[in-house]
Amino acid sequence: MGQKIIRFSDLTGKHAENEADLVRIVVREHPDLADGPVEIEALADELAAVEEHALDLVTIELHHPDGDEPETVVLEAEVFDRLASAAPMAEVLRGAKRVTRTLPAQGAAPAAAKERPNYASLEHAGKPHKGRTTDAEKQVVRQHLDEVNERLAAAGVRTIDLGNAEHVSRYGLEELARERGVTIG
Repeated sequence: MGQKIIRFSDLTGKHAENEADLVRIVVREHPDLADGPVEIEALADELAAVEEHALDLVTIELHHPDGDEPETVVLEAEVFDRLASAAPMAEVLRGAKRVTRTLPAQGAAPAAAKERPNYASLEHAGKPHKGRTTDAEKQVVRQHLDEVNERLAAAGVRTIDLGNAEHVSRYGLEELARERGVTIG
């Protein structure tokens, strides 16, 4: 006697014809999530628009002089950027003092559980990575290509070449290449 396993989307209940049609989703934070991350599955076509709706978020810690623990606040990058009135936020951040990381406390999450780098930030934009290049990362690379390349070169990582068709396509640099008179090869 054989068995047949029927897989379906946790979001819509639709049947998955092939196991390859399902995408594993780990929900790390949600207002209704009480006991830590959970895992669900959905059909790939149900998630087609998810990345288009992704928000550029900023996570900040507020260290009040009279507070014991810092308060963590997550807000949209656009809202945070409007707080800077003396200079653009990008300039404020470039001139800001670096925070030195402390050693993790015992029992802290293992290194593999660290958050992914925000490739839409000037600190990580342009670094080689797997996955989709977001519009926000493309914009940072386009607006700060020389700075990004300086950082990449200093870190010993490949730089973004306006003559490289793959780089130009990945970061939407066609117009910048034309402006600089670079032939894309």
